Amino acid sequence: MLHQPAVFGAELRRLRIAAGLTLSQFAAAVHYSKSHLSKIENGLKRPTPEFARMCDAVLGTGGTLAGLVGPVKNTRGARTPLDQPGAAMRRRPPAPPVDSHDDGAPTRRQVMAVGATWALGVPPAGGRTPVVGPGVPSAPSDPGPDLLAAYRYLFAQFHRLGQLSPPSTVLPVLAEQTRALRDLAERCVGRTRSGLVNLSARHAEFAGWMAQESGDDEAALSWTEHAVRLADTAGDRDLAGYALTRRALISYYHGDAAGTISLASGALSPRLPARIRGLAAQHVGQGHALAGDHTECLRHLEQARALLDADRPDPQSPQLGATHLDDPITMMTGWCLLDLGRPREAAELLDTSCERLPAHALRTRARYGIRRALAHARAGEVEHACALARELLPAVRAADSATIRLDLRRLSRTLARFRAVPAVAAFSPDLTAALHPSVV
Repeated sequence: MLHQPAVFGAELRRLRIAAGLTLSQFAAAVHYSKSHLSKIENGLKRPTPEFARMCDAVLGTGGTLAGLVGPVKNTRGARTPLDQPGAAMRRRPPAPPVDSHDDGAPTRRQVMAVGATWALGVPPAGGRTPVVGPGVPSAPSDPGPDLLAAYRYLFAQFHRLGQLSPPSTVLPVLAEQTRALRDLAERCVGRTRSGLVNLSARHAEFAGWMAQESGDDEAALSWTEHAVRLADTAGDRDLAGYALTRRALISYYHGDAAGTISLASGALSPRLPARIRGLAAQHVGQGHALAGDHTECLRHLEQARALLDADRPDPQSPQLGATHLDDPITMMTGWCLLDLGRPREAAELLDTSCERLPAHALRTRARYGIRRALAHARAGEVEHACALARELLPAVRAADSATIRLDLRRLSRTLARFRAVPAVAAFSPDLTAALHPSVV
């Protein structure tokens, strides 16, 4: 098969010699040891996709070598394969609610949802406390916009908690709120009813993201499908398009370039809002970066920039996608340049973008900050990479994210090539502890 180490190694040697580079010169350019490169060229060691893309970038071979390496992926969309074994099952996210209703006493999770409403300080809506679950007195037939405003405020606080807390603490309340809002909508009429169902769909979509963060992609996909069904009943057909971008992102984290491009391309339809198309174009760009196609990656990122700039958000509706990036495409360009095997260019853009992230957005800071540290490590700046990552470990622990740990594992593997560097030796125990958090 084409991705066998012997075939890759022979082609790498041919391209390196054609470029006029000695083994020592090439080792310095890609920041790998001569011994490691020699083993790969002789078919004794299997190359990683990241290594192949970096070789393509140095040799200017336009993805030729990346095309010879089979991606490490799980195309079934199951649990994140590089996450801690068994952790997802021990902390399995709640399943989406079924369509049947029960009118019994409030469950423990319903009580938790009520408690969250008070703890988060939801402002009274015209003297009324928002209804949070079944088993409470019925709401008026049309309580008006105040009720929706209160629940939108509460949803914003859940997003805030998602930045500051492990997904396992946010998911149960999101699950109950999804059901409670749907039940409450059935007691309302008109715009209040459709608004509550739509908000229920947004809770389900956010639960899908938290499920993915917890390391359970099956649950993430189920929640996303549930969100689409809820939105459809409220007359919102756009969330189905956004769901394609969510599925594309799951494929991306599994290393599936073709799947990422195919799924995200389905959300580029002109009938969809500019923001959804912009997010879709961004993920198409990420897919092309995984495939080693620099030109197509940057073309789609520029398309994404134009679409996101054209977006006119509805102040009455929560924004889809990331909300803490003032220039998301510059950040994503840095992200993709790392996938394209251009770590020094990636580090320059990520340095600038990460400095502008708000201090309270711990999950976002951890996600892009670890990516930034990885870029510096792959560029050979291992002391700086260790310093950056060390500062982020509290945020990494707070986020408890399966997707962030993917890059943390890549950072660990990269730093392992520099064990003799004192900064790496000193940082290694803390990095190992961050990769294996305690399971509650």
